Amino acid sequence: MNDRIRVPEVRLVGPSGEQVGIVPLAKALELAQEYDLDLVEVAATARPPVCKLMDYGKFKYESAMKAREARKNQAHTVIKEMKLRPKIDPHDYDTKKGHVVRFLKQGDKVKITIMFRGREQSRPELGYRLLQRLAEDVQDLGFVESNPKQDGRNMIMVLGPHKKKTEAMAEARQAQEARKADAKANPGKSQNAAEASSEEPVEAVEAEASSEEPAEA
Repeated sequence: MNDRIRVPEVRLVGPSGEQVGIVPLAKALELAQEYDLDLVEVAATARPPVCKLMDYGKFKYESAMKAREARKNQAHTVIKEMKLRPKIDPHDYDTKKGHVVRFLKQGDKVKITIMFRGREQSRPELGYRLLQRLAEDVQDLGFVESNPKQDGRNMIMVLGPHKKKTEAMAEARQAQEARKADAKANPGKSQNAAEASSEEPVEAVEAEASSEEPAEA
C-alpha cells in the first residue's frame, strides 16, 4: 500500500472502478494524494501489478462488518439431548415430548436416550417401543436420523429436523419483528398482556438433559 509498493509502474484502477491504464508508480501515488485516497495493490502477481485508488480504512471497516454479519447468520448444528425412562409417566412423557418439539422447531437435532435400570435392562423392547412412539408423535417436525441402538445400559436414537436451521432462525426473527411491530402499534394491548401474565404463576421447566437424574452405577 502507498509507498510500500516497490515496482516501477502499475496498472491503475480509479476510485469508481474505471481503468486508468499503466502508469508510473510516482504518477499513481500523485493521483492518490489528489483524491485523498490510498494506493492499494490488489493483484500482486499481475504484470504489471494492479493497484486501485481507495479509502483503505473504510474498506477494512466494511469488510469487517460483512464478516460479522455472515457469522451472525451462520447456522451452527446443535444436538440437544433428552433422557427418558422406559416406564415414563404419561405427564412426564408429554413434557419431554414438548421439549423435543421445541428443539425440532428451532432446527436442532435431538438425541433421545432411554435409560434402563436394574431389571429393565432385560426388557429392551420397552425402550424401543417408546422411541418409536416418540418418533411417530413428532414425525411432522422431524425424522429418525439414527435408528434406535443399544449403548450399554442406554438405548439411543437421533431425530433430525425437517426444517433447516437457517429457516428456523429466519422465522424466529420474523416472529420477533412482528411482535415488536404489534407492540408498537398497540401499546395498551401489550401492556395489559404483560400485566395479565405477571399475575399467572410461572412453571419453571428444565429442558436440558443435565436436569435428568443420572443413572445408577
